[in-house]
Amino acid sequence: MNKNDIPMVHNRKSSLPVVYGDTPTLLGVDRVDGSRPPGGYDVLFCGVPWEGSVTWGTYSGCELAPRSIRHASARYGGFLPEYGIDIFDHLRLGDVGDISVNPNSPKHTMDIIFEAADRICRSGSVPFMFGGDHSYTPEVIRALGNSVNGKIGVIHFDAHFDNSKSFGEDEFPRCGPIHRIAGLENVRPQSIVHVGIRGPRNSRSQFEYAKEMGATMYDMGYIRKHGIERVIGQTLEIARHGTEHVYVTICSDCIDYAYNTGGPIDFDGLSPHELFHSLHRICRSGISGLDFVEIYPTVDPRSSSSHLAVWAMIHALAGMASRKAGSP
Repeated sequence: MNKNDIPMVHNRKSSLPVVYGDTPTLLGVDRVDGSRPPGGYDVLFCGVPWEGSVTWGTYSGCELAPRSIRHASARYGGFLPEYGIDIFDHLRLGDVGDISVNPNSPKHTMDIIFEAADRICRSGSVPFMFGGDHSYTPEVIRALGNSVNGKIGVIHFDAHFDNSKSFGEDEFPRCGPIHRIAGLENVRPQSIVHVGIRGPRNSRSQFEYAKEMGATMYDMGYIRKHGIERVIGQTLEIARHGTEHVYVTICSDCIDYAYNTGGPIDFDGLSPHELFHSLHRICRSGISGLDFVEIYPTVDPRSSSSHLAVWAMIHALAGMASRKAGSP
């Protein structure tokens, strides 16, 4: 097929490499052996089909998101006319498949995720993790810190602080990854930035703890008043101050529920454009890792949120491609 025609190619999905069954690799990229990822890939995708404790009601099923996101991605190519760039012209991308989690042991699962991310980071590739709940992000950042020198700043797109120190008896709750991240040796807590915070599912103790650790918060009131362009400029300054690396973690509920029907029910959030534009700008400045979490396919019959995740990752990759191409 003519590369310039992708994705407008008849029966393209059937021609894509698969990771299991009829599930294609993300965006149809190379299938890579995750046990020994080779060098030379700019980015390696990795699905994380994990869900730990449910922190409210019976809203669950995010362990199914890697498959849903992969199938959604078969609809897309790598060219974005708004940037005039095709990510495949500048980036070599691979897919290591999904991590084999242990549903009976969160601790064992976190160890597995760390080891998988560690292999990706040591190969020299940037990890793009997707699917699952937010509890695993600290393991990816810990792996990054294990393979690079210097401090790490963290840009956290979310409606919630996610810095709870505990949740029942769960050692690894989805409402607590920032607490664990702030305690990592290579992370500079003062370079943690929350973007999109809002709503009544945040507690006062989380708000006070964010200030105590030195993190910066841009809530939706501030974003609406000053605009996303200014906020992302400030976010990059803070995340890069005193650090050599930046990691981006995205919970789907940073987006308003009107656009995110397969995510948590949280209103008054970012628009897709605000997130996409932010990711392109952040990744154009250089990142060392990214994840996209908290999508629930069981409540999303049209896979809208899975498509949203793919769009977000493509915009992030376009930023990386622009950086590598030396585009202004």
